[in-house]
Amino acid sequence: MAGRTSHQYIRRGQRPDGAHRSIHVAQRAASMVEGAVRTAARPLARYGFPYRRPTAPKHVVVPRKPNGLGDTYDTEWARQPLARSLRGVIIEGPMRLAVRTIASPRVSGLDRLTDLLRVDNPRPVIFAPNHHSHIDTGVMIRSIPASWRHELVVAAAADYFFDARWKAALSALALNAIPIDRGATSRATFDRLRDVIADGNSLIIYPEGGRSPDGWGQDFKGGAAYLSTRTSAPIIPVHIDGTGEIFGKGANRLSPGRTAVLFGTPLLAAEGENTRRFNERIEAAVARLGDETLTDWWTATRNAASGRSPKLSGPDHNSWRRQWRLGEKRRGSTAGIRRRRIRRWPDLG
Repeated sequence: MAGRTSHQYIRRGQRPDGAHRSIHVAQRAASMVEGAVRTAARPLARYGFPYRRPTAPKHVVVPRKPNGLGDTYDTEWARQPLARSLRGVIIEGPMRLAVRTIASPRVSGLDRLTDLLRVDNPRPVIFAPNHHSHIDTGVMIRSIPASWRHELVVAAAADYFFDARWKAALSALALNAIPIDRGATSRATFDRLRDVIADGNSLIIYPEGGRSPDGWGQDFKGGAAYLSTRTSAPIIPVHIDGTGEIFGKGANRLSPGRTAVLFGTPLLAAEGENTRRFNERIEAAVARLGDETLTDWWTATRNAASGRSPKLSGPDHNSWRRQWRLGEKRRGSTAGIRRRRIRRWPDLG
C-alpha cells in the first residue's frame, strides 16, 4: 500500500525493493556526515570572529556594507590602456554616427582656442557648457578638437549615471565619466577631479548641475570655477543650442534635428579674484555666447559691454510668459529654424 516504509515491509517479513533500500542508505549516510561536521566544528564553537560571524547587541543597528556605487564607484579601470582603446573605437564609430544622425551639430568658435592648440600636447582644460539634454555630452565629445577628445573626462551625476552597476560601467567605459555628488561636492570628489586633471585629462563639467527643467538655463554652481583656481586649468565656456528640443528633460522619444555648438575665449581667474566672482564671470561668458548664437558677434559683444546680454535663466516672469519668450527665442535660433516643422493651416476660403 502507498505510504509504507521499508521498515514496515521488514516487520511483515517482506524484503524492501532496491529504491527503498537506496533511500535508507542515503539517509544514514547524510546523518553520519552531519554528525561528523558537528563533531569537527564543536571545538570552534567557543571561539568568535573570524571563525564565526560577529554578533551585535539587539539595540545596535549594523550599517550595511557599501555597494560601491554612486560617488564611491571606482572608475580608474576606465582609464587603463585597454578601456581607452575601446572608448576610442566607440567615440569615433557609433557615437560619432549617432550624434551626426540625431543632432547634426554646427561647430564654431574653434579659432578662439588657437593659442591653446599651438603646441603638440595642449594643456588640460575645463569645458563648461550649458545643459539641456542627455545628448549634450555626446554633442560635446563630437565637437571638441581631437587634441583633447581622447583625453577627456566627463563629470556625471552619481545619483543618475552610477546608481546601477551596468549603468556605471557603461558610463565609465563609453564616456570616461566620473561620479560627482550634485548636492554637495565632497573633498574626495574634488581630489578625484584634481587628480585626473593632473594626469593630463581635460574635463567636461556642467556648472548648472543638471538639465534644464523648462527650456531655460539655471544659475551656475561654483564647482568649475573652484576647480580651475586650484588646478590652473583654463575654463572654456561653451553654449549648446537645440538639444533641448531634440531630447529635453521629460521627453519620451528623440526628435532628430540640428544643433549649434559655440566655443568661447578661455578664462582664468584674475589675481585676487575669488571663486564666486569667477563663477559669475563664467556664467556671463556662456550667456554672451547664447546671445551670439541668436544674433552675431558684434551685437553680442555690444550687449555684453552694456550689460544687456539676455540671462540664461530667462526673464523674471510667471510660467506662461516665460514659455512665450522661450518660443520667441527658439524661433530666433538658427538651429531652431532648421528643426522647426512648418505648420500648414487649411484654407477655409
